[in-house]
Amino acid sequence: MAWALKLPLTDEVIESGLVQDFDASLSGIGQELGAGAYSMSDVLALPIFKQEESILPPDNENKILPFQYVLCAATSPAVKLHDETLTYLNQGQSYEIRMLDNRKIGELPEITDKMVKSILRVVFHDRRLQYTEHQQLEGWRWNRPGDRILDLDIPMSVGIIDPRANPTQLNTVEFLWDPSKRTSVFIQVHCISTEFTMRKHGGEKGVPFRIQIDTFKENENEEYTEHLHSASCQVKVFKPKGADRKQKTDREKMEKRAPQEKEKYQPSYETTILTECCPWPEVSYVSNSPSPGFNTSHNSFPVAEGNGSPTQLPEPVVQVADNLLPTATPQDAQQWLLRNRFSPFCRLFTNFSGADLLKLTREDVIQICGPADGIRLFNALKGRVVRPRLTVYVCQESQQAREQQPKHENGDAAANTFFVYHAIYLEELTSSELTEKIAQLFNISPRQINQIFKQGPTGIHVLVSDEMIQNFQDEVCFVLDTMKDDSNDGYHIILK
Repeated sequence: MAWALKLPLTDEVIESGLVQDFDASLSGIGQELGAGAYSMSDVLALPIFKQEESILPPDNENKILPFQYVLCAATSPAVKLHDETLTYLNQGQSYEIRMLDNRKIGELPEITDKMVKSILRVVFHDRRLQYTEHQQLEGWRWNRPGDRILDLDIPMSVGIIDPRANPTQLNTVEFLWDPSKRTSVFIQVHCISTEFTMRKHGGEKGVPFRIQIDTFKENENEEYTEHLHSASCQVKVFKPKGADRKQKTDREKMEKRAPQEKEKYQPSYETTILTECCPWPEVSYVSNSPSPGFNTSHNSFPVAEGNGSPTQLPEPVVQVADNLLPTATPQDAQQWLLRNRFSPFCRLFTNFSGADLLKLTREDVIQICGPADGIRLFNALKGRVVRPRLTVYVCQESQQAREQQPKHENGDAAANTFFVYHAIYLEELTSSELTEKIAQLFNISPRQINQIFKQGPTGIHVLVSDEMIQNFQDEVCFVLDTMKDDSNDGYHIILK
């Protein structure tokens, strides 16, 4: 019984000891932290919380964006985890950007079977340079007159329609495209990152740029002003082949690092995915109306949807002479300079009217603009047209017969007899060029002309070759006779 009475006593002692130990532990925690030392940010900064935070997806990770833009250039392997990717580009090299449609079924039905407009620009990554972008670009314009920062490689591009490059915006291009069709745009960046560094003593790190694409849809007034999506990526531009050397150097540095160090860096990817961003705030780029001097009449390039070749040859366009008139105001003169690629000299001729510019002598223009641009500007002011290499006058034989008048009794032709000839201007001096020009004159397809012959001595027919055309005298006259080809629906042309 005595042993039975001691058992509860022992339990009470154990329970009392546990309570004291627990109170002491709580007391110790309070003494370590204290009211002044406790900080929630310090607790969240512990490694365990950082790991959990990295596992959690961001709010927009599950959000499927309507479009995705992929730059076909490898990312640098020397970029730490959680940092934005960095891509190296070569100056003047064409790089493909794939325009992908990521919409779900039924999403954005208002753009189904319709075009969207994308504005592509190269801008500064550093905030400091963004604030002085206008001054930076103006300085670059003066150092590189006549050049652009960003260009489209039209022959390489696929699926873009009506591409435009505003001469007043050197770093911006725009185009229309159908999201339901394959679209790839090839770009060329002509500036390098070291051109905008503060000190240029050699060996400086170049400033990073951003390639940004803003896409818009039509509004009720059929103007592309309603924003759909924007994305961008960080790039650096080197002199030709410099990007390849830099990529190789970064790869070799990473190979020399310890395995633990390599884990802190992200791998190099074959392509660069542009990440979603805010639209560029420059609203003037979004304007659907052409800017001053932005020629919209002949600035479209038809591009095939499946490859980089045109779907069909465009009809020949007669270039209208853009001569500067003496009555042109200073504003008109500024627009004329922009249209004719004299934008670097617009500031010099700000207050010049058309009459003022036309009064300049050749020596004056060369002294102001330099020899190359001065001669070009002087010729443009005087409206000089480049003479063709060869001029050929032709007349159709049937028309000549109709134009002949009956002879008088003395055998002489009537005094008012005349023949109508047409001028053909040749630049390449080839038989294929002559075939095309004659086909235009007859209003037929060049494929319908099988051969062109020249009537020689004793009435023989000599096949016209490139060498024969190159030996034609300038302003030579021919009478054209046509002969039907019995084997097909074509014709033979005989020059008499």
